[in-house]
Amino acid sequence: MNFRNKYVLAIDQGTTSSRAILFSHQGNIITLAQKTFQQYFPKPGWVEHDPNEIWYTQSSAIKEAMAKADVTDMHIACIGIANQRETTIIWDRETGFPVYNAIVWQDRRTADYCEELKTKGYASLIQQKTGLVIDAYFSATKIRWILDHVKGVRERAERGELCFGTVDSWLVWKLTRGNEFITDITNASRTMLFNIHTQEWDKELLDLFQIPASMMPEVKSSSEVYCETSTPIFKTGIPVSGMAGDQQAALFGQLCTDIGMIKTTYGTGCFMILNTGSKPVLSKNNLLTTIAWKLDGKVTYALEGSVFVGGAVVQWLRDELGLIQSAAITEQLANSVPDNGGVYFVPALTGLGAPYWDQYARGVIIGITRGTSTAHLTRAALEGICYQVYDVLMAMENDIHAKPKEIRVDGGAIANNFLMQFQADICRCPVVRPRVLETTALGAAYLAGLAIGYWKDVDELKEQWSLDNIFSAEMHEETAETLLTEWHKAVGRSLNWAAD
Repeated sequence: MNFRNKYVLAIDQGTTSSRAILFSHQGNIITLAQKTFQQYFPKPGWVEHDPNEIWYTQSSAIKEAMAKADVTDMHIACIGIANQRETTIIWDRETGFPVYNAIVWQDRRTADYCEELKTKGYASLIQQKTGLVIDAYFSATKIRWILDHVKGVRERAERGELCFGTVDSWLVWKLTRGNEFITDITNASRTMLFNIHTQEWDKELLDLFQIPASMMPEVKSSSEVYCETSTPIFKTGIPVSGMAGDQQAALFGQLCTDIGMIKTTYGTGCFMILNTGSKPVLSKNNLLTTIAWKLDGKVTYALEGSVFVGGAVVQWLRDELGLIQSAAITEQLANSVPDNGGVYFVPALTGLGAPYWDQYARGVIIGITRGTSTAHLTRAALEGICYQVYDVLMAMENDIHAKPKEIRVDGGAIANNFLMQFQADICRCPVVRPRVLETTALGAAYLAGLAIGYWKDVDELKEQWSLDNIFSAEMHEETAETLLTEWHKAVGRSLNWAAD
């Protein structure tokens, strides 16, 4: 097939915005378009999106990206999708209308139900089957909540009238006008309903959560031709041929294809994933065992640590407190003071993820004095991101009994040199920033392109990866240890704060 003058369209549907990026055969960005959408917070700890707004912004971003590059359907070889994971949408199979807003991965409304499941002794069963801990983070309890709390929905689900999907499923449904109801194996592995060993929806878990099997999408690999588009956005059908949850897509985009390679994405949250190869490693340190991708019939597994609030803490400083005007100024502010002034910020704004998994933790800013400035608070917020990543890294090292050679990083926040240097200082490990920062979208593009032969194989992709900068530890080790001791004292103050 001749792919001359053709591009791969990557859909990168995230927690706060929908983006579309066109990539060339060399893995370079041709054009990018981004549309933000509204966040809904109906009650404390609740986070929702409008599924129709997700689709509207995503379709608008696609149109804008194509217009910017002055390309038509004929210039697009295929489409890859990366998406915010765990976010739960249920819609009518006939009309395509959502029965309720999307319940976002950050949402904590099912925390009490999760505690009840733990009390009843289901934690081991769920970890053995799914690789996950019991937490409101994942899709299963969100589905159950909608079935139990939205009038008439359970009855409709039991009649086979409704579809459940994570955002990838919703986008494919919309791209094909309801002709395809699918998900990929990485997104399935984040629902707490998918058996990562048999690679099937688990009947015992579906029964436990009282979820009809008819609601569940067909599970596909991460790289294959699933379907062709049939939407007014495109005049002709374009193959949709790659799909992965955003963090797995970033792992692939960073070409962490060998066992032991590790990446951290700094987005709304922070997500560290370690490639463990063909065998799942069940964590003894509160990490998640997940599926990295399924490619050429082979499943690759990973260990993951999820930090719920990463870059979102900077958004919070800007939008809720009004302390800063933009994220870009945080590097300058952090560097304007010699240290954090004794201030520590635990950004447990939606509880704490790995390795604490405390649904009742809440945000803490501690060590404030009369001399505390906006610069100190900003620096403490950035440092708090890095400390959380350190805690995940330590859990990972304890699980695999080895220290990684490097941490590859991606996501919007990695342009902040202060953040990257402090991360290297605290972790005592080289932090490697690639030239192409959009590795989530790039991973989706790679998975899609491989399926149609746009790229020959992974070895060809490895030739494209290039370095921007390496950050090595410069801080005295004793200083780093002192900072970490104070950080863990601050974390102790935040734990279990909101429990009854």
